[in-house]
Amino acid sequence: MMRMDRRSTLGLMAGVAGGALLGRGASAEVVAADVPPPAYEIESGAELRVLRPSKFVAGDETLFLENSKKFTEQTGVAVRVDQESWQDLRPKTAVAANVGTGADIILAWNDDPHQYPEKILDLTDLADYLGKKYGGWAPLAQTMGKGPEGNWICLPVGASGGKMVYRQSWLKEAGFSELPKDTAGFLEVAKALQGTGHPVGFTLGQAEGDANTFCHWLIWSHGASLVDENGKVTIDSPETRAALQYGAELYKTFIPGTLSWLDPSNNKAFLASQVSVVANGISVYYAAKTSTDANVAALAEDIQHAPMPIGPIGRPTETALTVSGMIFQHTKYPNAAKEYLRFMMEKEQYQPWQAASIGYWAHSLNAYDGNPIWTEDPKHTPYQKIMTESLPYGWKGPLGYASAGALADYIVVTMVSSAVSGGASIDDAIAEAASRAGRYYR
Repeated sequence: MMRMDRRSTLGLMAGVAGGALLGRGASAEVVAADVPPPAYEIESGAELRVLRPSKFVAGDETLFLENSKKFTEQTGVAVRVDQESWQDLRPKTAVAANVGTGADIILAWNDDPHQYPEKILDLTDLADYLGKKYGGWAPLAQTMGKGPEGNWICLPVGASGGKMVYRQSWLKEAGFSELPKDTAGFLEVAKALQGTGHPVGFTLGQAEGDANTFCHWLIWSHGASLVDENGKVTIDSPETRAALQYGAELYKTFIPGTLSWLDPSNNKAFLASQVSVVANGISVYYAAKTSTDANVAALAEDIQHAPMPIGPIGRPTETALTVSGMIFQHTKYPNAAKEYLRFMMEKEQYQPWQAASIGYWAHSLNAYDGNPIWTEDPKHTPYQKIMTESLPYGWKGPLGYASAGALADYIVVTMVSSAVSGGASIDDAIAEAASRAGRYYR
């Protein structure tokens, strides 16, 4: 099991703090070093099956498939790309790992690769090459990519981070020129927006991306965490109670129905002008910009993005939905699989793919800070450094079976949703979360 010792934890927090201070869009060009790639001799008759999450923005899928076809044309390796719903990707990954058949490559969620370090290939040579060529790996990528022994067990391809997505005109109507940067100020804004008939809405259903993003931010912003650095369950704390008390006040400003929202729900509500603020990736803006519906397209000008508010802990506590390429040992074509991942991460493929989805999957390699997509529209820029600014979902603890299992079981989401909505008392919600977490962190 991977341990995030004090040094790695401090390093990640330094990345978060530093990322918040770095100038945005300082470069307008991806600069790659002249580094020779690993010499992978592709196996005769090789063919690959790739499993990845289904699209959330169309440009992601279009360019991913085009790049895969391009790989086939250049290498002769046939590639089949299967896409699973966000909710089904994790169980399909578990089946492939446990049965030892199926996809050669899976673009897996978050710390899922850390459940199977002995069943997937070591990718250290490939990670070292890409890191040297493209300015090093972002802090979150290093945390998610390295396995129990400090070797690379997967390649973080990108991450979708949650920011505050809001209607600027409605914010001004409520008497504010900008979104406050702190949780106390944001609560006042949410109350004012509700008062003008424009409630906020944050996902509280069992949604892989948006519910986890909001609920983990909520508890972390108040200094709480599910476990400590050693994997000891610490959710029963004054900080958790403070977070849930704040959440209960904020929930009063929500549009009804958020307890059952899944990942598409807040997008739809926002684009239907039912809510004024959501926590989301750049997909809401993408949908508005590319919509053929004139009413929806008109929203693009009014949409703004801002960091998640900072709570009493006094520093950013955002997280991100990470997707990482891992290769199972059961593949018959390990060299072809490694070459495929290398190919997809190279500038010629990666930069257009990222641009086609306007940065929905923020990059894991630092050089891609220079992708013009981040500066050609200032509304893209808040998502530029997701993998520098974000904490892993398993924070503060070690990554492995326990962290992945607790995340898949929606322990934090269930606690937050039940407590803030009044479905359970705060004490009961915390007690249940602690009990459930204890089944994983033994």
